[in-house]
Amino acid sequence: MTTVFARMVRFSIAYPVTRGMVSYAVIWPTGCLLQQMAFGDDEFDFVRAARFGLFGAFYVAPTLNAWLTVARFLYPKNNLSSAIKKALLEQITYSPCAMVSFYFGMSLLEGKTIEEAKQEVAKKFLPTYQVGVAVWPVLQVINYTMVPEKNRIPFVSMCSLGWSSFLAYMNHCSKKKENIKVTQ
Repeated sequence: MTTVFARMVRFSIAYPVTRGMVSYAVIWPTGCLLQQMAFGDDEFDFVRAARFGLFGAFYVAPTLNAWLTVARFLYPKNNLSSAIKKALLEQITYSPCAMVSFYFGMSLLEGKTIEEAKQEVAKKFLPTYQVGVAVWPVLQVINYTMVPEKNRIPFVSMCSLGWSSFLAYMNHCSKKKENIKVTQ
């Protein structure tokens, strides 16, 4: 058993994006299920949670890994000044792209058309971005100054538990309103 664990550790060190992919494959669907539980959904929608897991593991983790690599190249120092610059740059580069990709990608995974996906982005991007700007710079300054480089993606993925719950709420809240309108 220890040899299997040792191999997994060596693999995650050799391929650091895999650690983030595994983290996001677990944390994002967990955040979706927490949102469902918190808002009193009658039963868990495991298919919806699986979409979150797929998107988190195969899109968010690799793109976040790429962003952290670029940020490390642009601002290699681990001091407060560099951390603030990275966090602010992230808010005007990576975050908007990630949020647009989330709403567009999740819409497509839900079977919506491209036009419907565009409408979802137009409706939900700005409110989500406003919350993200208030939350992520602080978390990323902590990440860039206090967390060892090899653990930055797992740290962000742990922070993403709350964020993915929020995204699940934002992604799902209009669906509940639509269902209410249909049944009335």
